[in-house]
Amino acid sequence: MSQPVRVVLASQSPRRRELLTLVGIPHEVVPADIDETPFPHEAPAAYTERLAREKVAAVAGRFPGAVVIGSDTTVVIGGELLAKPEDDADARRMLRLLSGRTHTVHTAVAVCRGDRVVSGVEDVAVTFRPLGDDEIAAYVATREPMDKAGAYGIQGYGATIVERIDGDYFAVMGLPLVRLTRLLGEVGVRYRFGAPFV
Repeated sequence: MSQPVRVVLASQSPRRRELLTLVGIPHEVVPADIDETPFPHEAPAAYTERLAREKVAAVAGRFPGAVVIGSDTTVVIGGELLAKPEDDADARRMLRLLSGRTHTVHTAVAVCRGDRVVSGVEDVAVTFRPLGDDEIAAYVATREPMDKAGAYGIQGYGATIVERIDGDYFAVMGLPLVRLTRLLGEVGVRYRFGAPFV
């Protein structure tokens, strides 16, 4: 008989917790403490996938038999990688850079079960409507941008500034759910509209 599998999320992101809950996957949260410094000349998608894999590697050893999920998101425009803003001025700078333009969101997800780690990256094109300086200041004042790559959250106030998305909405939110269920299958875990089973 199939048994539910223990799932550990190696992330402190509330959005990722919400998304796992949304699709009925019970999980524990164990944030991974890793160095997120990019390597010299590291491509943004490769950097994002490396961090997702390092997150599961940092946590998996403490939970034998569990499935560990890690994810990471980066925002890239004009070759510049936009991480979480350092302060209000940095958030305003990022939003001015994104205003009226299309950028790329890379979200990687990694799944570890036993000694097997599988991973992949979703690339999504996101277009902002033009933003005035007053709007940018008001958005930063909500504090929503401060803990998010690229200084915006598509699932909150940021939904009103995103004009178009070409790709997986949930990847922009922080966890590509279709790719996640595919990766679970690759490590022998079945997802059928609820808790994953082995």
